[in-house]
Amino acid sequence: MDISIVKKAGEKFSYHYEDPTCLNRLENGIYKLMTDMNFGFKRDIVYLCIGTDRATGDCLGPLVGTRLQAMIPTINLFGTLEKPSHAANLDSVLEEIALQHKNPLVVAVDASLGNTDRIGYINIKPGGLKPGTALKKVLPEVGDFHISAVVNVGGFLEQMVLQNTRLYVVYKMADLIARSLYLAHLQYDSDRSRYLALANNWKPASSSIAT
Repeated sequence: MDISIVKKAGEKFSYHYEDPTCLNRLENGIYKLMTDMNFGFKRDIVYLCIGTDRATGDCLGPLVGTRLQAMIPTINLFGTLEKPSHAANLDSVLEEIALQHKNPLVVAVDASLGNTDRIGYINIKPGGLKPGTALKKVLPEVGDFHISAVVNVGGFLEQMVLQNTRLYVVYKMADLIARSLYLAHLQYDSDRSRYLALANNWKPASSSIAT
């Protein structure tokens, strides 16, 4: 299988989970979008991990959410194995996010289906994702930027495909995504703290012009 790294136009990044540089490149891509879309570090970061534990292929989001929440318990996160965010409750989850956070920067995570040669690729792209598209479901677009992982082939019998997807591949990709989000979030928090400290300590220089 070709595990080369692909970077496409429009700041879309695509990496195969077996590439040894995948973790570092995912972290860098996520951090870049976090900072580019959040000038002045004013917006809360919210992670929305979409999917259900009732289908192997669709449990990537909840796996990411559970792993990430274990690493950073105080994180703003929706969608875990215990409390998944999926088609049946997505509207109420979005309402809860809107009530808790004013103009948040939402990072959406979800599994996807694609061509055979794209299985195993993790994609990062600005803009929202449309969950449920593979299953012909009409759901609201979510996310300021999103991370999707191609877990299996699409185009026919999608529900059956998701239920018969190898857990190993889903788990490996979910682990990489969670760790990259963790590292990017730590870097973001560190930079935000420095920025706010400098902003609070900054004083305008006194004018030397005689009046």
